[in-house]
Amino acid sequence: MAGDYTVNMARKTTPSRARARATAAKKSQGGAARARPKARARHDAAAPKVWRPQQINEAFRRFQAAEPAPRGELVHTDPYTLLVAVVLSAQATDAGVNKATGPLFAIADTPAKMVALGEERLREAIKTIGLYVTKAKNVIALSQQLIERHHGVVPHDRAALEALPGVGRKSANVVLNTAFGEPTIAVDTHVFRVSNRTGLAPGHTPGEVEAALEARVPDIYKPHAHHWLILHGRYICKAQRPACDRCLISDLCLWGEKSV
Repeated sequence: MAGDYTVNMARKTTPSRARARATAAKKSQGGAARARPKARARHDAAAPKVWRPQQINEAFRRFQAAEPAPRGELVHTDPYTLLVAVVLSAQATDAGVNKATGPLFAIADTPAKMVALGEERLREAIKTIGLYVTKAKNVIALSQQLIERHHGVVPHDRAALEALPGVGRKSANVVLNTAFGEPTIAVDTHVFRVSNRTGLAPGHTPGEVEAALEARVPDIYKPHAHHWLILHGRYICKAQRPACDRCLISDLCLWGEKSV
């Protein structure tokens, strides 16, 4: 339909041959100059709306006042059980992971015990979690590498973490932040959505959003920033039917479709 509309309108506005010849010179001289401002206008209109520094500070001030010490919802007892839980949580809910890891960690809460458990028994223990076959393979492999390369200890090092099977940048950020207190910001689907929807830190990819958050979030709030944003996205700024009426930052939010 859009193509038909364009063709029809072109027919209605096409000048006669005589008029076309008479105005050809004028169009050739002024057409390009007129087109450039229009192109810039379209570009400006498409640019994402972004919070000012004062708005960012105010949003995190409110998050901190509401929840001074937010925590992730994956149940763990140490860096190793956290690492395993994070790897298992890919494309799965924290509640679903916790249901499986409760019994699992009761019998295998160290790299050595996990390797001794074996891949087949691990698959059985986590079969309620999506992609459990691949995840079981990765957990056994990363446990072996921890034993062979890190004396059975989870390394406090990004490159070493990302070298482990099943561990990407987001997972490494979670471990660095939660286990070691690093001010890293893990960008999952919730953080990505909140950052783009509100105007906090727009970006086309998780990497772009992470870089924007690192640059824009005040240092004082960085240790807890990703937990606040994850919880806000999970329970308030949801993908479907966001609870704008209960949102702490609805007056700051630049989303054009918010309900309040």
